[in-house]
Amino acid sequence: MINNVRVRFAPSPTGPLHIGGVRTALFNYLFAKNNGGTFILRIEDTDQNRYVEGAEKYIVDALNWLNFPFDEGPEIGGNHGPYRQSERKEIYKKHIDTLIANGNAYYAFDTSEKLDFHRKDHEAKGKTFIYNWHNRLKLDNSLSLDADEVKKRIDSGEKYVIRFKSPENETLLLNDIIRGEITIDTNVLDDKILFKSDGMPTYHLANIVDDHLMEISHVIRGEEWLPSMALHILLYRAFGWDAPEFAHLPLILKPEGKGKLSKRDGDKLGFPVFPLEWRNNGDVSRGYKEDGYFPEAVVNMLALLGWNEGSGSEKEIYSLEELINSFSLKHVSKAGAKFNPDKTKWFNQQYLQLKNDDELADLFSLHILAMNSNPILMESFKKTAKHLEDKNYIKQVVSLIKERATFVSDLLSLGSFFFIAPTSYDDKAKKQWKEGTPELMNELVSVLSPIQDFTSNNIETIVKEWITNKEIGFGKVMQPLRLSLVGAMQGPHIFDIMNLIGKEDTIERIQRAIKNL
Repeated sequence: MINNVRVRFAPSPTGPLHIGGVRTALFNYLFAKNNGGTFILRIEDTDQNRYVEGAEKYIVDALNWLNFPFDEGPEIGGNHGPYRQSERKEIYKKHIDTLIANGNAYYAFDTSEKLDFHRKDHEAKGKTFIYNWHNRLKLDNSLSLDADEVKKRIDSGEKYVIRFKSPENETLLLNDIIRGEITIDTNVLDDKILFKSDGMPTYHLANIVDDHLMEISHVIRGEEWLPSMALHILLYRAFGWDAPEFAHLPLILKPEGKGKLSKRDGDKLGFPVFPLEWRNNGDVSRGYKEDGYFPEAVVNMLALLGWNEGSGSEKEIYSLEELINSFSLKHVSKAGAKFNPDKTKWFNQQYLQLKNDDELADLFSLHILAMNSNPILMESFKKTAKHLEDKNYIKQVVSLIKERATFVSDLLSLGSFFFIAPTSYDDKAKKQWKEGTPELMNELVSVLSPIQDFTSNNIETIVKEWITNKEIGFGKVMQPLRLSLVGAMQGPHIFDIMNLIGKEDTIERIQRAIKNL
């Protein structure tokens, strides 16, 4: 166990939380809890132009639904707040002044038009424009201007940015827990903007200052931030601080394995890429919760995207507690992990099977209540459905059909005939209703009518004995019987169905089939 582990998940509230971000949060949480540490949520909202109302609440709601809430963060607080970067402006101003004073940052007054001119000029010559050591003394900044001119410009309200002064002719040796040692030539680094004249820092400055002041021990983030690692290490050095350890997680890839998984992939292939449904300006994005997934199935699925327990383990089903106990960054892969929507459904099916019948009966009842949002469907269903308020009956139904279900919503489609007698019959299955079938079914009714002990085993014994005595094939009776009771050639053991719906309903269904077929 590593001592004093403090990790943070630091999303920007610019829209719904992608499952790639959810996995980053999950790996931070698992690492913290495996080491008895602290999991922090920090909202990185310095870019107010991209701020989306409701996005922060969405992030918090998603983490709570997935059952790995944060220990410190907005609203709940902690000893290292505030936890929204927009509330920490004075902190960043003080630290950027430190970098200016120690010569590691400088004011730059270059206009966007001037920089655009330089870019196009370089492109025309087959070069790439980089603002750094090789040209900064020729550009419009406090390194090329005298101090009085710089002060005059700032005092007059001229717009500026503050850039980091990246070092020249150095080789940086960086270490990543997942990727090992990385070598960077500082000559290829540009002088990144750290602060804007509107008083707001860029991601790079705010990120480093916050991680230091919040005593973050390990920065666990997505692979897309790997190119920023050199700058961040240099910023720690410029402030005279010890850097945390870094771990950059592999990408979650499209199902075909090429490129990062996007919302467009989900829309195209019919699966969600967000934990919760997101509504914005009339646009609705699907969520795992609303699509009927269990949070523990989503967590289990995400944990295995880029991580395994190691030692040749083929274990796939993990409770959250088991994940916490097993998790190690050493077993996180460098390679991207292909997202498999069918495997995600498989996880949900496994977790559905693990639930006891009482819990599934409650979930089934909640699903029926949710159908109230579709009053036409609900009214039609409730007019003819029986036993909807009978918890014990529902419990017996789910016990018979749950092994075929992936989602709770499947329980109704798989077992609707337990609540509503069929009024139509599957066209393909109708071929089971042959010449002589009505007579057999009428005779079966006369066999069933006197049975007092209408339990599955007893019905099966009596009916099979009658079929044997008649010296006919079982299919001639059993298949049209199933069609009569279910309306199709599906469902659990036929005698279990008869036992549950009862003798009266069984006979009524057979007689209706005789009349209609």
